[in-house]
Amino acid sequence: MNRELVQEYYGEILQSSEDLKTSACCDGGGVPAHYRPLLCKLHPEVIAKYYGCGVAVPTALDGASVLDLGSGSGRDSYLIAQLVGQAGRVVGVDMTDAQLATATEHLGWQMEKFGYGEPNVRFLKGYIETLGDLDLEPRSFDVIVSNCVINLSIDKPAVLKGAFDLLKEGGELYFADVYCDRRLPDAVRKDPLLYGECLGGALYWGDFLEMAKRAGFLDPRLVASRPLEVEDAAMREKLGAARFYSATYRLFKIPQFEPSCEDYGQAVIYNGGIAEEPDVFVLDDHHAIARGKVFPVCGNTWHMLKESRFAPYFEFIGDFSNHYGLFEGCGSGIPFSSGGVSAGSGGTGCC
Repeated sequence: MNRELVQEYYGEILQSSEDLKTSACCDGGGVPAHYRPLLCKLHPEVIAKYYGCGVAVPTALDGASVLDLGSGSGRDSYLIAQLVGQAGRVVGVDMTDAQLATATEHLGWQMEKFGYGEPNVRFLKGYIETLGDLDLEPRSFDVIVSNCVINLSIDKPAVLKGAFDLLKEGGELYFADVYCDRRLPDAVRKDPLLYGECLGGALYWGDFLEMAKRAGFLDPRLVASRPLEVEDAAMREKLGAARFYSATYRLFKIPQFEPSCEDYGQAVIYNGGIAEEPDVFVLDDHHAIARGKVFPVCGNTWHMLKESRFAPYFEFIGDFSNHYGLFEGCGSGIPFSSGGVSAGSGGTGCC
């Protein structure tokens, strides 16, 4: 599959999200209530040409530097621009001229709507597989986001490695994408319609986890997932028994991570202070940390909070002087939710 097909599909064939034939590339996961007023400030055309598959916007972004991979019409970039504020910055990267035209056409309108005197957003034409070719400083971003784009990439390991190189230490790649419960046959992967609908390029989740670790993201965490239904009979026949999921992962650039979740008798206390999560901080699908409560964590989770932008909001109990073996509560098996509350261990065997 080539870039030209993707550019044609998202630049010419699709005119709005209504033209999509499946739910894979549209947001069926629901938008958190605290983001809805911000979305109301976005230009209607920016919204109409949005093709994401989840909510790829993490919390605690005030003043942050954020890179949006496959920024498209600019919906997520402009949403994040409001969260980082005038002191932060957002860079959107996309390869499709028509999508970039939509995003840049409304830049002035959006800044006026936000009440910003100077733009805190810019858009670059480029390929997410070759981020090193862009005028972006290595280790300069706090957060990198992407929404249903990496599955369309022709070189997914290069995307992950490029993101790793651009993140500061303690930085985070936070993204939503489409995954499959098995490796797909060539006929599916090379089908133009299935590829354009974000199904043909979907990774087997086990391959993704290993790919992420090879890029340097040693402890991938599943945040949320939902099953995708393919109702088109002809497409379903081509796909056979394969099952697809929209899933949001967060990958931290933290060198102290260990291969497994180890128990050092540590705990954290969330003190509140994150505007979007005043009472409960959700790290992933199995860490919902209530404010003020002592919450036991493994060594990797302790580092994940201690070495990232979340550190000011927590108290940290314990150190690494005593080791008590593996952290209890680890699991295995497919991590994605079959509907309702997510189940599993995030696919990493972590606590």
